[in-house]
Amino acid sequence: MMASELQKPIKKNRGFYVKMRILHKGRQPEKSLFFRYYQWILWFSFTLYFLTSFFITNKPITSSKPRASGSKLSLPSRVLFESVNKTSQQPYLKNPAMFKDLKIFIYELPSEYNENWLSNKRCSNHLFASEVAIHRALLNADDFRTFDPNEADLFFVPVYVSCNFSTVNGFPTIVHARSLLFSAIQFITKNYPFWNRSQGFDHIFVASHDYGACFHAMEDRAIDNGIPEFLMNSILLQTFGANYKHPCQDVENVLIPPYISPESIRKTLEKAPLTGNRDIMVFFRGKMEVHPKNVSGKFYSKRVRTEIWRRYKGDRRFYLQRHRFTGYQSEITRSVFCLCPLGWAPWSPRLVESVALGCVPVIIADGIRLPFSSAVKWSEISLTVAEREVGKLGQILEHVAATNLSTIQKNLWDPAVRRALLFNDHMQRGDATWQILTSLYKKLNRSYRRSRAPSQ
Repeated sequence: MMASELQKPIKKNRGFYVKMRILHKGRQPEKSLFFRYYQWILWFSFTLYFLTSFFITNKPITSSKPRASGSKLSLPSRVLFESVNKTSQQPYLKNPAMFKDLKIFIYELPSEYNENWLSNKRCSNHLFASEVAIHRALLNADDFRTFDPNEADLFFVPVYVSCNFSTVNGFPTIVHARSLLFSAIQFITKNYPFWNRSQGFDHIFVASHDYGACFHAMEDRAIDNGIPEFLMNSILLQTFGANYKHPCQDVENVLIPPYISPESIRKTLEKAPLTGNRDIMVFFRGKMEVHPKNVSGKFYSKRVRTEIWRRYKGDRRFYLQRHRFTGYQSEITRSVFCLCPLGWAPWSPRLVESVALGCVPVIIADGIRLPFSSAVKWSEISLTVAEREVGKLGQILEHVAATNLSTIQKNLWDPAVRRALLFNDHMQRGDATWQILTSLYKKLNRSYRRSRAPSQ
């Protein structure tokens, strides 16, 4: 019955249409000609509109190779970039107004400076691996990367100096860092004009080591070595930072967090969410020497870790472990407070892991400068205990637990805080690479191109 009711108006309309054609039979040929002409105009207009829209929105990407004279370069970096993007379905990240037209050129160096080191999987996944992570993120940052060095504000030099692992203890050895970086600069100077015109003033390097570009794990040796003269004019992205004058940060720099795999954090949080049960009050797993003086005569951690072990190894509030355990991130998710004492250097990857996994970091490293202070309000998500106050650690943490712990945890568990300290292969709004670009944008006074642009 419903179907027949729906058909009635169709028949009625058809009849009305036929009657109107009969009534206007004498004018039918003229109107038919008009309608044909009108239909042709309408068809032509729509065709022109859609063709124009197609070519505007699907403008082909031109192969914009570097236009530097005398360049004799292979394109391994571009191949890596294009293959990654073809297989990735990541959302396209638009250049935000806050960055305006920031453009970074990535040098295409021979593979011995970067890609060859990736044959060891540890190269892209250890505490110094931010040099790899930043390179990858910039390769995929379409709106910030330019293939034309003549329109670049800044120049990124991708050299991996932290992937030469010792065959004795497995730790990264950086004795070759200075020579490798100097060789890269020689290559750039030979093949491009951009280093010489500014003496490296607008060039960026990563120094993700204990004492940055001083390239040594021991502070006194690092200070004696100093930053290489050939890097003194450039911008360094470095993990070392002090809130007092220090020779190893006496250069234009952006302080960055140590690398922690975002994938490992994601997998850990899938098993144990931030707001889950935390049955460990104070946690630390790591090197705590009973006799901290090493063969060089130096005291590891300035004796701080030794003091923690001696005072609290039998304290039931403290869960202290001196041996490695691959599943240690699960222990962090069970803990309320995570100790982040200095090692040879003041910074530690535990700082990032604690924040990312929701454990309140307890920073024990006098004078440390922390990364991305404009995005991460460290005083609201962490505790700082002076090295000389380690003996009062239990009392201090008991007081915090009884007073403002819930407020600290609320601030700490904000997803934006975790995001700001993690590097992603494809940059996300607010992540660690995003924070670096924010800092670099504030240094555009170093751009040679902009300094030569006519004033408006």
